[in-house]
Amino acid sequence: MNRDIQGELIPRGDALRLIGSLDNLKTAFLDAAEQWQLLDETGDVPAEPSYTELLQHAVDAQDLSRDVVRLAADVARSPHSTNRAGRAVLGHLATAATMSSHAAPHFAETAETSLSLPHVVSPVIRRRRANSMIIDHASARAYLRRTSESLGEAAKELHAHLDLHRFLPAPTQRAVPAPPSPTPSARHR
Repeated sequence: MNRDIQGELIPRGDALRLIGSLDNLKTAFLDAAEQWQLLDETGDVPAEPSYTELLQHAVDAQDLSRDVVRLAADVARSPHSTNRAGRAVLGHLATAATMSSHAAPHFAETAETSLSLPHVVSPVIRRRRANSMIIDHASARAYLRRTSESLGEAAKELHAHLDLHRFLPAPTQRAVPAPPSPTPSARHR
């Protein structure tokens, strides 16, 4: 096999493990974006939104973001990050890391605003703060969805790369020659 092509292949096992990690994270981000809600069943901000629950969104988003950043760092350190597929995956992971890092601050802003909402007497100011919460929370959820999309794109890259494996023979393991044994005269010197 041509050494250039062989150098471009990510071993199947490594690619499958990475796809599994990407799929798990993609699902976690998408689930969070769908499940973490601010509005009540009438479509309004609750009269007394739960600071604790909203702050937990920020905590969980931060944890998810940390997982993406760690995965990106692992891929960047791998020998596969220098080939075409590895660079493409790393590019999608970089986008995912950036997008995910923006979600937690927006959730935290939502939680912070929720603390003052019950104490506001002016309906205009209350509406303004409620709208601010809606925008921050929706923005955070959008960042989670964009992160999920980027992780999905990275997995697609690896699936396409695995398709390449079908058309190329598996790399052969080269036997590493044993070091030359010293000649008898060299051992006795």
